Amino acid sequence: MGSFSIWQWLVVLLIVVLVFGTKKLRHIGEDLGSAVKGFKEGMRDGTAGDQAADGSAQRIADGQAIEGEVKDKVKS
Repeated sequence: MGSFSIWQWLVVLLIVVLVFGTKKLRHIGEDLGSAVKGFKEGMRDGTAGDQAADGSAQRIADGQAIEGEVKDKVKS
């Protein structure tokens, strides 16, 4: 027992392609890629939101900085 050889991997790949078909595999790959991309963007947005929420300066498009702190939220 050990790792598979290249021929065993090729047989497994051939069986997967025969069972699912190339069109279905392409759609699965696209869905997986968009999910990973969305996750990365969410992580990037989450860290930017954390930095802005702690009262530190936030850069805006024209290069100015806005400083602020959130007080208590009041429901209206």
